[in-house]
Amino acid sequence: MSKLATLTLLAAALAAPSLRAEDGPWMVRLRAVQIQTANKSDAAPGLPADAIHVSNKTIPEVDFSYFFTRNFATELILTVPQEHDVTLNGTKIGTFKQLPPTLTAQWHFLPGQSVDPYLGAGLNLTLMSDVHLANGALDLDKSSTGLAAQAGVDFKVASNCFINVDIKYMQIRSDVKAAATGAKVTAVKVDPMLYGVGIGYRF
Repeated sequence: MSKLATLTLLAAALAAPSLRAEDGPWMVRLRAVQIQTANKSDAAPGLPADAIHVSNKTIPEVDFSYFFTRNFATELILTVPQEHDVTLNGTKIGTFKQLPPTLTAQWHFLPGQSVDPYLGAGLNLTLMSDVHLANGALDLDKSSTGLAAQAGVDFKVASNCFINVDIKYMQIRSDVKAAATGAKVTAVKVDPMLYGVGIGYRF
């Protein structure tokens, strides 16, 4: 790392407000999240664009945040593997499961206030499993790595308790392949928007 970059990071760290004694560095949130998929897919011979749809779903989500300063935090977003239906031109052709752990860096604009909005950006690693498509004729990639972005607000309701509203976007994409040969048939962009509401606890 260059001396200029090192000095810049050091200056930013010194300028950022430190945590107050009463602010714990950890925060855990539990959310209910509605996944709304983009349902985009490439055209292929005999297959129009956007013919493949991945079902929407409501899921539980838990995340852990660590505050390095009053304004800056990182958040690890977790859930359990979620099963989605897949349809082709409206007809169900099977299911698959996905697990999308996501890590974001957040900036909190009004730390310590009763209403604290934040923005975040980071990466997600989506693991796909239990693929059952077209009676085993089709398969998906085992994983997908993509960008993630979020915006949310924490509403303080007690000294350490919060109501949280959060919106996220994730890039989740996969090739659809012939299971027998591995040849690419088409590609899907799940790219969901996630709308969440939940509770948080700071400690």
